[in-house]
Amino acid sequence: MNVIITGGGGFLGSQLGQKLLERGHLIGGSGEDETIDEIVLLDARFAKGFDDARVRQVTGDITDRDTVHSVIAVSKSPSVFHLASMVSGECEERFDDALRVNLDGGRNVFEAARVAPGHSRIVFASSIACFGGENMPDLQTDGTRHTPQTTYGMTKAMCELLINDHSRKGHFDGRSARLPTVIIRPGKPNTAASSWASGMFREPLNGEACELPVHRSQCHPMTGYRTVIDSLMALHDVPEDKLGQDRSCGFPAHRVTPELAESVIREVAAERGIRLGPIVDAFNPRIQGIVDNWPTAIDGARAVRIGMPSPPPLKRIVEEYLEDFGASA
Repeated sequence: MNVIITGGGGFLGSQLGQKLLERGHLIGGSGEDETIDEIVLLDARFAKGFDDARVRQVTGDITDRDTVHSVIAVSKSPSVFHLASMVSGECEERFDDALRVNLDGGRNVFEAARVAPGHSRIVFASSIACFGGENMPDLQTDGTRHTPQTTYGMTKAMCELLINDHSRKGHFDGRSARLPTVIIRPGKPNTAASSWASGMFREPLNGEACELPVHRSQCHPMTGYRTVIDSLMALHDVPEDKLGQDRSCGFPAHRVTPELAESVIREVAAERGIRLGPIVDAFNPRIQGIVDNWPTAIDGARAVRIGMPSPPPLKRIVEEYLEDFGASA
């Protein structure tokens, strides 16, 4: 079996690649476990390599049709995890680029999988930003209407619809993972409008100040990166008949506020002797305006019913981050 990960140089892509190497198998087109022979990571840049002969890194742009086809279309019945994407904040600032990368890049992946020999399987990383608007209910389910109020969410919703239609036509077996905000990402803040969600844990645990651009009472759905990686693999392995006509699956999440986050990291810091940096109010009406158009709670019951794991307690997510990356990540 060949596995391709677009965005394979990013945080989730590299974490997924490592977990797949450790696992060594996925459900293939035969419906049975198949050994992973090769993992191809496609991204515009890579910060590090993999010391494993099964991994091949390809530097290229997801918007380049020829590059995408050279990786996917030549594989027999490949399994593709499509994670490459511009993030929310930059999508609002660069509309044309957002369409080029998130929508046209997705179409490149889908068309390459369509013409690949055999029957490809695609797992697409979507987002809860597909939801939004003035009629958005308090609790989002897989049946909630898509009315995104950000360019990022719009591109994700369009790719979800493409996945459904390609699957309906038998072009490939697609499924969309509708992700809540993933915490705690190591490294520096990025341009995602949800970057504060990791920052309010990461920076204080590193003894640094976190500038919080949203209200301390802001509710937001969040889950841990370990759970997301396990869920992406589980969604890949779900039999087609369990998914039905709607191939989009919303993952379960905690409803977290900055107030709750601060309480949890204080508890963890006290237990581990960590000197915390402060969370400083730095209200940003632009960021708050984007976040206001996102859901505050997700019903992941369908995902759990078909085999996705629920996230562990928030405190455990913080502990997992410290185990994997330490307080200085």
